[in-house]
Amino acid sequence: MATAPVAVMVEPGRIELQDREVPSPGPGQALVEVASVGVCGSDVHWYTEGRIGELTVQGPLVLGHEASGVVVSVGPGVTRLSPGQRVAMEPGVPCGRCRACRRGEYNLCPDVRFFGTPPVDGTFARYVVHDADFCHPVPGSLSDDAAALVEPLAVGVYAAWKARLAIGQRVLVTGAGPIGLLAAAVARSAGASEVVVTDAQAARLPLATRMGATEVVDAGRGAAELAGRGFDVLVECSGATAALHAGLRAVREGGRAVVVGMSAHAEVPVPLSYLQMREIELVGTFRYANTYPTAITLAASGQVDLDSLVSGYYGLAQVEEALDVGHRDPQAVKVVVRPGS
Repeated sequence: MATAPVAVMVEPGRIELQDREVPSPGPGQALVEVASVGVCGSDVHWYTEGRIGELTVQGPLVLGHEASGVVVSVGPGVTRLSPGQRVAMEPGVPCGRCRACRRGEYNLCPDVRFFGTPPVDGTFARYVVHDADFCHPVPGSLSDDAAALVEPLAVGVYAAWKARLAIGQRVLVTGAGPIGLLAAAVARSAGASEVVVTDAQAARLPLATRMGATEVVDAGRGAAELAGRGFDVLVECSGATAALHAGLRAVREGGRAVVVGMSAHAEVPVPLSYLQMREIELVGTFRYANTYPTAITLAASGQVDLDSLVSGYYGLAQVEEALDVGHRDPQAVKVVVRPGS
């Protein structure tokens, strides 16, 4: 049997490069040679803490879910893909049968199988098999890295949909990590007249300007000036309680607040009377649904430059370093692992 290298987290804080049998695609699946994988904050949480919320790592796990690649072969019944086709892999495969799936809200499927989330192995590997319906063809104008980063862009698109963004609206984005930067880029592409991005790490703010922000604010020094600015929409991407509170007080009466960033705490206090008296609509989001085609179109058209997010490149044998770099370098916004390197 042919084998290929896989970066396996044998326990939190330790990655081993192992040879595993190259998988074969089953019915409705495709075998994909992985080209690029973006390192996500959730990968770092699994690696450093071994858990996210109530979900814990119970055994060896392959991390990675922001992935692109090339189709090597397809299983029985697959007609929409062919060998040699470049794809962006949407990492979550839902059951297709539950109430959430039947409503089209498959991101809320309780039985979704998501790359790099226990117990499902992810894409820090040379080859993976994936459901063909969730392998989205990408045009030649997109690099392998950009095709992988369609995944976080899909989060930004979904946030814009949930916010019901309209032309000419004023948008505040709190948090200038990859998701916040892409939420800002999507807001500008959707016609927002003003997009203000805040972050406590001032080093990240220049990139926010390049991604479409019309104004940036150092949250460590100037966040108080946002109160009363009357934004139509808040997109909270930091997961910080202080950012959520400051952002809510910057939203106009009748405005909307979309919470994207995951908090480290199971419960976060919300100024309920403030929301009620101003009829501010507060909406939560979880991943995305039905946004990959739109995200690919945005990236392929040049409206969102995904390659500009990439701040470092690593091979499969350097996954530990890729997972650690964010702690050492605040400007390491998005690093990618290239399994073929």
